[in-house]
Amino acid sequence: MAFTSAAGYGNLPNGNFSPVIYSKKVQLAFRKSTVCGDITNSDYFGEISAQGDTVKIIKEPEISVSSYARGTQVSAQDLDDEDFSLVVDKANYFAFKMDDIEEAHSHVNFMSLATDRAAYRLADQYDQEVLGYLSGYKQSALHANAGAVNDQVNGTKAVTTAGSDELLTSMKLRKDSFGNITTGSAGDHSIPLAARLPGATALPTATASPVMVVARMGRLLDQQQVDTAGRWLVVDPVFMELLRDEDSRFLNADFGDSGSLRNGLNLNNFFGFRLYVSSNLPSVGTGAGTTGSANQNANYGVIVAGHDSAVATAEQINKTETYRDPDSFADIVRGMHLYGRKILRPEALVTAKYNAA
Repeated sequence: MAFTSAAGYGNLPNGNFSPVIYSKKVQLAFRKSTVCGDITNSDYFGEISAQGDTVKIIKEPEISVSSYARGTQVSAQDLDDEDFSLVVDKANYFAFKMDDIEEAHSHVNFMSLATDRAAYRLADQYDQEVLGYLSGYKQSALHANAGAVNDQVNGTKAVTTAGSDELLTSMKLRKDSFGNITTGSAGDHSIPLAARLPGATALPTATASPVMVVARMGRLLDQQQVDTAGRWLVVDPVFMELLRDEDSRFLNADFGDSGSLRNGLNLNNFFGFRLYVSSNLPSVGTGAGTTGSANQNANYGVIVAGHDSAVATAEQINKTETYRDPDSFADIVRGMHLYGRKILRPEALVTAKYNAA
């Protein structure tokens, strides 16, 4: 009962004159933006029919160029047919049921609400897992940010010199990637990051700035001759906050052309990248927000940049069905999400692990 009564007042003592009313409007949970569909391609995938399907991808043969002088006997080279494989090895499902009595008497369409939520949860898990994989990390549990270095190769490596995470060591930014940082700690630790503040006249000696990291990512892709058209960059909210704090005229211009905000896209062109913000990037330990300018290798975040051709994905709801529960008077709705992902061009992916200094 919502109303209090004066002492000695005994009319309608149970308060049934004031019923509890359940609203037909349901409070929907917030939903994270997904970005994998915008930064990966499905060019090499045919129809997915079952988990465990393998797709072979043949690489472009390398051609040798030789000098020629008059009378030189020309020798034709043999063409190589090197290939690598990917395996469609990821499948997730949902299942719930709705009793006939509950459905008949409910003032809310719980089946519709649950189906919508299930579709989102499958998409979010897919986004978390794929972002972790292409960044070199893996999940320890479903619906969790990837937090451990990936050591499971999907199929076979696209480049034999890549590590067990299918990425190239030369394309991973860490603390010793920036010569201005002189604080003493292991070089493979995360990059201590701080915004470059107004009035700064020299590079810091204990940190790097967000713009420095993005510029270095662009340089590494340039050195790999990666096409400038189709480049993307995915950062987490902590990195984005530091980036917004930067004292940079470039930022002022770039933020003026944000375009439509969709699927996590914040900027259409930032240093040549489409810039996305995602909460599904890898997070190790307590994550990127962990402060400290030295000896940080247990708590950090990871950002990743690349090209649209670098990673292939294929995803679909393989089965969605509603059937009668044989043990009760209820309908059961279940669905399965089947997908695969593969790093095709590790030279077109660059990662950076960092923490807020």
